[in-house]
Amino acid sequence: MKATAHLTGIALAALCATAAATGAPGAQAQTTFKFGHVGEPGSLFETSAKEFARCANEAFGDKAEVQVFGSSQLGNDQELLQKLKLGQVQFSLPSSVMSSVSDTFGVFEMPYIIQNRDHIRRVSQQMGDVFQEAAGSKGYRILAFWENGFRNITNNTRPIVKPEDLEGLKLRTPKGAWRVKMFQAYGANPSPMAFSEVFTALQTGVMDGQENPLAQIWSAKFPEVQKYLSMTGHVYTPGYILTTQQQYDSWSEELRGAIDDCAVSTQEFVYETAAQLDRDLVGKIEEMGTEVNEADKQAFIDASTSIYDEFAASVEGGEELVEKIQALAQGS
Repeated sequence: MKATAHLTGIALAALCATAAATGAPGAQAQTTFKFGHVGEPGSLFETSAKEFARCANEAFGDKAEVQVFGSSQLGNDQELLQKLKLGQVQFSLPSSVMSSVSDTFGVFEMPYIIQNRDHIRRVSQQMGDVFQEAAGSKGYRILAFWENGFRNITNNTRPIVKPEDLEGLKLRTPKGAWRVKMFQAYGANPSPMAFSEVFTALQTGVMDGQENPLAQIWSAKFPEVQKYLSMTGHVYTPGYILTTQQQYDSWSEELRGAIDDCAVSTQEFVYETAAQLDRDLVGKIEEMGTEVNEADKQAFIDASTSIYDEFAASVEGGEELVEKIQALAQGS
């Protein structure tokens, strides 16, 4: 009898859950979509996710709602990838960590491969299927290309003008083998670390420095604990609004249509906001007392040959992928 009662309880709970999801009488009809990301308040990630939520919620009416959770509240990038698979989160906004999902995304870790935002627009429009296939092979679905941005180096040791200035520097990087390899080639001592842990690592001296787009540097308050900002612009990292194919297929055609439209239409908002932040934030960071310098980008480009060679040799189709992206730099 106890076993029967227990099974009946499980069945009842399952029935209630189904009713809530399908909008059966007496149940809550609205579907909730959780959007988790690692950006702090004021970051490009936060602004982008909220704009998407505004667009989607307006389109959904009372049928569904996107709720945004920033500041790694629902987990770091790696944890969010896992929670997408478990259905605990419906959207996330990974960036560099995608190179750990598939080496195809490692092409965006190649130094200076993306020249400007017009270039990445062409790449996303003309080569989007390549990256969709790479994500799909691991069960994910990219809804649109957004942005993390052009990355620059902060540290507490010295201004970084040329690669040799990185010699021995303890530098935090995101998870992803190619960023580590790149900074090792430059002579630094890179270590992957979750974004949520970086401020404390810099404050306590566990790390000498880190590299991120200006919007992340500013919103995470890194200028409070970093003496130097060096404008290297060494890597452009896209952000990807991501879900899983399984979750995507489970949504109604109406919801999928609204999500797809808002994900794509938000892209231009993201690029325009990112460009404005790049214009505004250098002065604000200088006002915090952080010394800003321009790096010798050609010196970094010259020091990057080995990482391109390794990518071409070790990633299937890597050389062709690099050539296709570089060919789109001037439009076609």
